[in-house]
Amino acid sequence: MSDEPFDEEPAEHHRYRRYLQDLEDVPEADEAALVATVLRDPVLSMAEAAVNRHLECRASKLLTDPAFTAWARSMATVIWDRPFLTRRLREWTLLRAIARDEPWTAEEVTTASDWFQRTASAARIVTSAEALSLLAERGRSRRVRNAASRRLHHPDQQPT
Repeated sequence: MSDEPFDEEPAEHHRYRRYLQDLEDVPEADEAALVATVLRDPVLSMAEAAVNRHLECRASKLLTDPAFTAWARSMATVIWDRPFLTRRLREWTLLRAIARDEPWTAEEVTTASDWFQRTASAARIVTSAEALSLLAERGRSRRVRNAASRRLHHPDQQPT
């Protein structure tokens, strides 16, 4: 049994919340350095979870902004040795390419993670009939195929 009282959170929970707040408030010029600092935390899973949440927040805000490319490049130099984070950033970049009608391949979409396929099939920003058709036909899960099919046939309907 643990000597820790039940009402006290582990220290990493406090650090996680502090990291999220710090990442939300960080000036753009200091963002990469702060992400690197967070990733040096001794609790790897917590550090990566905090950085992933930050990547999701920033990427979704910058998705159609021209600043996305420089931001993604900056983040890539910091997370290059973290496979999960690298993949997630690459998938945000793919989501951006589809949303902006830039080049992408069917293989990139069909081999992407379940997270990517769910996000792409439900995201209002993805309007590409080609991408939605691909996900409707070859999405990994029934949920993805159904959502993409609904979006394809009823583009004005809110995703469920």
